[in-house]
Amino acid sequence: MQERTIYLVFTDTGTYLAKAINFCTRQSLNHVSISLDGELRQVYSFGRKRPRNPFIGGFVEEDVTSDFLRNSQCAVYSCSISAEESEQIMKNIKEIEAKKENYRYNFIGLFGVLFHIKINRKNALFCSQFVATVLEGVNTIQVNKPSHFIRPGDLRTLEGMQLIYQGKLEHYPRHLMRQEKTLVTGTQTEQKQSFIFLLSSKVKRFVIR
Repeated sequence: MQERTIYLVFTDTGTYLAKAINFCTRQSLNHVSISLDGELRQVYSFGRKRPRNPFIGGFVEEDVTSDFLRNSQCAVYSCSISAEESEQIMKNIKEIEAKKENYRYNFIGLFGVLFHIKINRKNALFCSQFVATVLEGVNTIQVNKPSHFIRPGDLRTLEGMQLIYQGKLEHYPRHLMRQEKTLVTGTQTEQKQSFIFLLSSKVKRFVIR
């Protein structure tokens, strides 16, 4: 079965709203986004449509290199899924994106999470609720709470999630370059070792003869 990888990006922008949410949840990195590529070229979430205005929010495709996000502290997690599950997630994202003008940020739902009160609002999601919603139907990732109660911290602890980077978001590309360099170096080492093993085997056979 062909495997794909999804990436969850947890950030803390340091804004007053982020600090308030951190205080209420007693956790940091309380904004979460989802991407299906390791370079984070396409990152989706529910958040600010205008960086300077926290009260106008909805579905957004985020630019991790923007001034608003690149200085954020972040943690990037990855999880291996099947190709079919990856396609299902993208389909779920695109269905919401196609109707993004009808969606809004679920500010009231945040109080529902805080006080554990079920608040159903049509076409309104907060970031972790959005991620949990697009993960519905993916058997590899079992979300163990209703989406309207999901906090970013819950997503970090899902089975299969692996922390691959933690630090400033703007330094993430350097991390990728180091990973690629390590992978190439490791491959070259394996090839060299294989060559030496093959050569030594031939020498031994020649000596025995």
